[in-house]
Amino acid sequence: MEEQNSVTRDFLSTGVPGLDEILAGGLTSDRLYLVEGEPGTGKTTLALQFLTEGARRGESTLYITLAETRVELLSVAQSHGWDMAGIHIEEIIPDEKALNPDQQYTIFHPSEIELGGTTQRILAAVDRYHPRRVVLDSLSELQLLAESPLRYRRQVLALKQYLSSRKCTTVLLDDRTALSTDLQVRSVAHAVLTLELVDQAYGAERRRLRVVKYRGIAFRGGTHDYKIYKGGLHVYPRLVAAESRENTTRKQLSSGLPALDVLLGGGLEEGMSTLISGPSGTGKSSLSAQFIHAAVQRGQRCAMFLFEEARSNMLTRCKGLELDLNGAVASGLLTIQQVDPAELSPGEFANAVIQSVEQGARMVVIDSLNGYLNAVPDERFLIIHLHELLTYLGQRGVVSIIVGVQQGMVGGGMNNAIDASYLADNVIMLRYFEALGEVRQAISVFKKRGSAHERTLRRLEITSNGLRVGPVLKEFHGVLTGVPTYHGDGG
Repeated sequence: MEEQNSVTRDFLSTGVPGLDEILAGGLTSDRLYLVEGEPGTGKTTLALQFLTEGARRGESTLYITLAETRVELLSVAQSHGWDMAGIHIEEIIPDEKALNPDQQYTIFHPSEIELGGTTQRILAAVDRYHPRRVVLDSLSELQLLAESPLRYRRQVLALKQYLSSRKCTTVLLDDRTALSTDLQVRSVAHAVLTLELVDQAYGAERRRLRVVKYRGIAFRGGTHDYKIYKGGLHVYPRLVAAESRENTTRKQLSSGLPALDVLLGGGLEEGMSTLISGPSGTGKSSLSAQFIHAAVQRGQRCAMFLFEEARSNMLTRCKGLELDLNGAVASGLLTIQQVDPAELSPGEFANAVIQSVEQGARMVVIDSLNGYLNAVPDERFLIIHLHELLTYLGQRGVVSIIVGVQQGMVGGGMNNAIDASYLADNVIMLRYFEALGEVRQAISVFKKRGSAHERTLRRLEITSNGLRVGPVLKEFHGVLTGVPTYHGDGG
């Protein structure tokens, strides 16, 4: 008999996208695992994915249910489009005879009779099917039958040794509905996965997964977002930028506007992040589209993530500015994803950005920071999420552009909902100012890490022929106040 604590390098895939990455390869074979979470978190779905993956690989699999019926399990599988033909189901639940008063125990407590019978049926099913993968659903039933913590712990330990000796990789499900929520099984299990359902004040609920422990494995800690789609769970591993460090050469990329390139000291450098900040309507989205248009003209793949503006509206508006992006979208050179912040989790969004980079995107636009703020459930951690994302993009040599909307229209009272200027390598500021009976826009570069840049204020015009960066506003003083004084001789 192989000892439970023997060394093995054999891992079994969970069959859940993203989960094997968090577990550093999957589940160590011939061990016992605990998946815990309240009802509705997706434990049964995860367990069925684990068994379906085993059946796909030709392994014998067994689902032992102490609560749900075979019909209910088959219904869950059918809703996800899974074939349960290769999965054995052992249904160990009380039948309708238990409702008959003549069948009630009077001398012995039910636990003294039913626990032993339940255990024997579990062992008989394992001996009958010789499974490689086993799921036991759920521990709450065993805990209620065992009554005392000591008896419950000994029962789980005995099951652990028995299943390990028969080369079974076992997943125990715990729905936390038993009378006591002790940590007996956590100490016995080789690894513990916790599923959590977080209600939101508005929008869809958020689902999070956390690996509490995994003996001998350097797993990815922290909480990870996941969603349940048709086809099962999809886990989005927490982004750790340090894992993607690459040495890249940084080339300057033109914006397509010579005057803007002069203002930027030559253009934007690869691997640098740029924050375009200003009040609503100053041309921030149009300016980011200008950078995208220049990139696709060079044949570079790009990705845009829109939180506020509809995809069709953005394409129509750009076409009116002589920045036609429809051809780039049709050819696959540009992908535009419209994001609903009420439905999207931070992990899912980060995964979408990573996927675009892995597919070859060299420039990424996030429009806007305010929409991204709404997608993060706790704004205290927005800066951390954003820092990891921008660091990841920078280490991959990707140009990242973030649009930030300032509150207010003119004057020094304008402010951002959150200050991300210190995170960005470059900061481009757009402002309104009043001059000669007209509301105009000004553009300036407040910060640039990649190269020297102009510290001038220039006029920005948005016309039917595109964007135009004009000469330095030498005749005006106090442009940033919104109401400058004019020292020239004409408009």
